[in-house]
Amino acid sequence: MKALVWHGKRDVRVDTVPDPKLQDSKDAIVRVTSSGICGSDLHLYEVLGSFLEPGDILGHEPMGIVEEVGSEVSNLAPGDRVVIPFNISCGHCFMCDEGLYSQCETTQVQAYGCGAALLGYTKLYGQVPGGQAEYLRVPHADFGPIKVPEGPPDERFVYLSDVLPTAWQAVEYAAIPKGGTVAVFGLGPIGQMSARIARQRGARVIGVEPVAERAAMAERHGIEVLPAADLDEPAEAIRQLTNGRGPDSVIDAVGMEAQGSPLAKIAQQLSALMPDAVGQAMVQKAGLDRLAALHHAIDTVRRGGTVSIIGVYGGMIDPMPMMIMFDKQIQLRMGQANVKRWIDDLMPYLTDEDPLGVADLATHWLPLADAPRGYEIFQKKEDGAIKVVLQP
Repeated sequence: MKALVWHGKRDVRVDTVPDPKLQDSKDAIVRVTSSGICGSDLHLYEVLGSFLEPGDILGHEPMGIVEEVGSEVSNLAPGDRVVIPFNISCGHCFMCDEGLYSQCETTQVQAYGCGAALLGYTKLYGQVPGGQAEYLRVPHADFGPIKVPEGPPDERFVYLSDVLPTAWQAVEYAAIPKGGTVAVFGLGPIGQMSARIARQRGARVIGVEPVAERAAMAERHGIEVLPAADLDEPAEAIRQLTNGRGPDSVIDAVGMEAQGSPLAKIAQQLSALMPDAVGQAMVQKAGLDRLAALHHAIDTVRRGGTVSIIGVYGGMIDPMPMMIMFDKQIQLRMGQANVKRWIDDLMPYLTDEDPLGVADLATHWLPLADAPRGYEIFQKKEDGAIKVVLQP
């Protein structure tokens, strides 16, 4: 089959690789019809290469048609249309029973002290072949796949793999009071959907985003976007919009590669250029994130408010403004999305009326052969790229 394969920093290629096969009685084989490129894929493209090996298949936002199932998979049959969650969870361990599917004890990658295995996402998370490919082996298919109806196009459902449940969890964790205000830092795909979900649930939403195309997309969906002139001092500008107090909640949808952190950027780039063993040790023991967005979020939120961190961070010695956090009595919530936990909440929004505007998120639908170009324009924010979806 054809698959998008990692070869090195900013070097991904569509190669011919062996077809996946059933390896366990709980596996399924899915023919992929759509597979998104995620912002966290760009971390692999740019800074986390020391945890990858040439030949690793990327991608964790797939959907498609079931081709084959193992003997213990009774919930699926060939021909079923399914979306595959990015985290691989068993559905019956202690963590899964708690709804913490991203911490599944059956698939935890204990060798690296990490949570549940993920599709297409480095040694830290199991090095499981991903879904930017023509076919995908799905472990624990007796629990994970989400069946969706025939008829509507893939764009209606594909975001259930990651974007929508991640955004929903961001809003849940933000603990926005009824009629309250939330600021969303970063209006990439997760920030866009977090803002739309919060607005649908009655919150006032203020978006913070320097990229004009992303700001314009948010405004199309009724989001109040901070003017470009206020981006240098967003906390003060947002306080002026909220009676001098600040918003009740802030969602950080940016993560480890925020703009405005030059020293951390240099450290990340150095770790990516080092031999794997050295680069891994540097990330695990002395890794730094670009924290500008998170520090702005902490500055912005009102006293007693909540900061929900849904952007991916990976630093081990990140400096945090503990005095301010303690003095302001801030609450923090964060973590990988527990995809299956939020599916029942989200399904009513995927109707003919499309209240979340899922049809207005992907800016580029590309054949798998053009995946390298998709990564490049997404990483460089070129050609108006906000969300790229591949179609094998």
